[in-house]
Amino acid sequence: MNYLFVGLGNIGPEYKDTRHNIGFMVLDKLARQQEVEFDSDRYAFTTGFKFKGRKITLIKPTTYMNLSGKAVNYWMKALKVPIENVMVIVDDLALPFGSLRMRGKGSGAGHNGLQNIQDILGHNKYPRLRFGIGDDFPRGRQVDYVLSAFTPKEQEELDIFINKSCEMLLSFAAVGINQTMTKYND
Repeated sequence: MNYLFVGLGNIGPEYKDTRHNIGFMVLDKLARQQEVEFDSDRYAFTTGFKFKGRKITLIKPTTYMNLSGKAVNYWMKALKVPIENVMVIVDDLALPFGSLRMRGKGSGAGHNGLQNIQDILGHNKYPRLRFGIGDDFPRGRQVDYVLSAFTPKEQEELDIFINKSCEMLLSFAAVGINQTMTKYND
């Protein structure tokens, strides 16, 4: 069985370790845990590994956030991954920092990456893991906030939440979305 884990983010050193790149950060950690490295490929940095008889491919789109759907669509088709075996990891302003929620579908909620995936796939019925980044920003400063680094206090706990995200991804592949949501969603 093939699975596709998609970490949303933006390429380039100016975006590294920013809130908007949490999808990349989670997949980087999972790749280190599985002792695999990313290579540059079509529309994404890719790597993969086997887990409990499943083939899992990780992609970090190189299309920039607003065109993430192009990479998702290409890799789903190239690897013949059904939509229910795709998991998109995304930052979420509506959730408190460190809150993790897996869902089987949902709206783009103003997130350009999710909206582009929805636009290209033609529906919003794809699984996603929402990683809470909080909403501690002045009115009108949302873009600055999501493109900012985590605070030193947040960085103290960040690895705990990233590790939990990796556990949730492997659980999704091993036992499915419903059991994973029941066990992990807060």
